[in-house]
Amino acid sequence: MRTDTPYAPIRRIGAEEHETVVGVLVEAFRDDPFVEWLFPEPAGRSERQAGYYHSLLAHPAAEAYLSGRDGVAVWIGSAGGPEPSGAPSGAPDAEVDAGPEPADRLRAVGAALAGRHPADRPHLYLAVMGVVARRRGGGLGSELLRHRLRRAGYDAVGAYLEAASPRSRALYLRHGFEDFGPPVQLRRGPALFPMWRPPTARTTSVPTLQRSTRP
Repeated sequence: MRTDTPYAPIRRIGAEEHETVVGVLVEAFRDDPFVEWLFPEPAGRSERQAGYYHSLLAHPAAEAYLSGRDGVAVWIGSAGGPEPSGAPSGAPDAEVDAGPEPADRLRAVGAALAGRHPADRPHLYLAVMGVVARRRGGGLGSELLRHRLRRAGYDAVGAYLEAASPRSRALYLRHGFEDFGPPVQLRRGPALFPMWRPPTARTTSVPTLQRSTRP
């Protein structure tokens, strides 16, 4: 499905365009606080980001949607399974600490968030969404969300994500997401906000403000 926007049409892409997707995401998250926490050394940061995004795209259930060279959303479908231990509760988590190496930080964040995923039900996971700086504030992030969420609503499938800033959390709230347990606080870094969108949620009429989710 192709959806017209004020930018290039949004379209699902295949492996032959993964490099374009990765390039857009690296640019979109160039100054992102979570990326800077995850990969603290500027030297080699872009290469490490690229490796991470390639790993997401390699997931067998990944769906990547691209608008020109301006915006990308990568969703991962899940059929659901047994509910994991450590599901969301009303008590805040302890700070997530990790060693100085990016691999240590990736493992620590993954472990902290593993229990938050709604593995007890089918859902879509927004693994990453990014809009390059020159296009932010014009509604492309909202259109990338609506593009896939419309079909999720038709299929009666919920959606899950982790917002990496209060600003992106506010965007997702306006698109029918709600907090899914307390934030996950990264020591000496930003908080991550697990969020869930029920299958019956509706998108409200909102101003064109967007930022990205996780890198």
